[in-house]
Amino acid sequence: MNAILKQFRAILKENQIKINEPIKNYTTFKIGGPAKVLVVAEKIDEISKIINVCKKENVKYYILGRGSNLLAKDEGYDGVLILINISKIEIANNIITVEAGAKLSRIAQIASENNLSGFEFAHGIPGSIGGAVVMNAGAYGDEIKDVLLSIEAINAQGKQVTLQSSELNLGYRTSIIPKEGLIVLSATIKLNPGNREDIEKKTRELNQQRRDKQPLNYPSAGSTFKRPEGYFAGKLISDAGLAGLRIGDAQVSEKHCGFIVNVGSATYQDVNSLIEKVKYEVFRQFGVMLESEVKVIE
Repeated sequence: MNAILKQFRAILKENQIKINEPIKNYTTFKIGGPAKVLVVAEKIDEISKIINVCKKENVKYYILGRGSNLLAKDEGYDGVLILINISKIEIANNIITVEAGAKLSRIAQIASENNLSGFEFAHGIPGSIGGAVVMNAGAYGDEIKDVLLSIEAINAQGKQVTLQSSELNLGYRTSIIPKEGLIVLSATIKLNPGNREDIEKKTRELNQQRRDKQPLNYPSAGSTFKRPEGYFAGKLISDAGLAGLRIGDAQVSEKHCGFIVNVGSATYQDVNSLIEKVKYEVFRQFGVMLESEVKVIE
C-alpha cells in the first residue's frame, strides 16, 4: 500500500488521504469498520487520477457519496474508498447543472430560491445527486428520471462521456450505471418555473409527511426493501408480525416496517441477519420475495 499512498500524495493534499478510516463516519447507518485507505476527491480531474492509480496498482476501489443507501461490513474495506466531494451548482434557463457530490436538499433549496419547481420531492431524501441518479431515487410519486436531462460520467475505459437520460434505462430504483461501470461526475436537470411560496409550501408538506411516517430519529439507510410489484414492503412486513423485531441493535422500525434502523451499536451482521429473517418470514407467510434496496460495500 505504500506505493499507492506515494502516488496519492503526488496528486492530493495530505488532508485528502486517510488511513484506516472508520466507514461508519460516512454512512447514514453509522455502521462499518475501517477503510484501508479513504481519499477525498475535491475536483473532477482528481477522480480520474485516483482511479488510474488504483487500476495501475491493481487495488480495488469503491465510490462513496453521502452514504445514505449503504451498509459497510464490520471488518471494513480492504481497498480504496473514494469519497466524492464535488458539489458545484449552476443555473441557467430553468436548467440546473450540478456536480455529483451535491446534497439533494441543497439542490432543492437553490431551485426554490430561483422559483423552480419539480424537485420538491427530493428535499428530504438524504444523499447526493450522484447516488440519486445511480438508483433513480424518488419519493411521493416523483423520481429523478422525471427531471434528468443528462449526466457526465467516467466510463469503464476511463473516458469522460455525456449520456442522455434516455440512455440510462432508469427504472424503479435502477439504472444501467452500475452494470456499465459508470462513475457519475455531474447531472443536468430541467425544472419548471413556479412560485416560491407554493414550492416551499409543498416542500414543507412532504417533509412533514416524512417526519410523521418515517423513523428519522434513528440511523438507517432509508427504505430497506424495494417495493414488490402489487404490494408494499412495509405492509407485508407489518402483516407478518415483524414490527419491532430485533437482532442485536438492528430493529424493524415500529413506526414504518419498511425501515431497518440502528437503535444503538448495530453491526453489519445484525442488519444482514435481520434482513434475511424478514425476507424469510414474508416469503413463508405470503409467498413474496423481498429484495433489499441497500447496497453493501464489498
